[in-house]
Amino acid sequence: MEQQLLDRSENKCELCQSAGPLKVYEVLPQSGRTEDNCILICDKCLGQIEKTEGLDVRHLNCLRTSIWSAVPGVQVVTWRLLHHLKDESWATESLEMMYMDDETLAWAQAGADEDGSDTVEVHKDCNGQMLETGNAVVLTKTLDVKGSSLSAKLGTVVKNIRLVEDNTDQIEGKIEGQTIVILTKYVRKQN
Repeated sequence: MEQQLLDRSENKCELCQSAGPLKVYEVLPQSGRTEDNCILICDKCLGQIEKTEGLDVRHLNCLRTSIWSAVPGVQVVTWRLLHHLKDESWATESLEMMYMDDETLAWAQAGADEDGSDTVEVHKDCNGQMLETGNAVVLTKTLDVKGSSLSAKLGTVVKNIRLVEDNTDQIEGKIEGQTIVILTKYVRKQN
């Protein structure tokens, strides 16, 4: 079956068209393993599907193309990922343009119900880029620090940040030797 999938996908990820290392992914729930309910995907797309990493909106823009796939398994995975991104206007538009027969839509919805509750929460900057402990960020707004005369100016670089556990809207960083809590909506990840 793997060779059939390689031929069908032309040795590319069936979601993002990446030529990286590919894996067979079985789209659940299913009654038996067939060419229609298995797809070939790259590690990045697998991480997005299995939620082992936060949703990467830039990477998942590839779904705008995969909505046109005739392969039921690709349609189901595309629908589920777009459903998780429905706060993004482009994802909602793509869902509206997507055509699936009733049986395939029911399959997509069945799997979405099963995996909907265990979404990975991640810290993201103002541009939607995932933040990690140790990153450097740039302030996108001048911030007055409560309980202090310190004013963190627009463009200030905060190095070696720490993520605030249980609150994806906050990070900690040092500015002028003082550790402060900063809202992620006011920072941009420095590359």
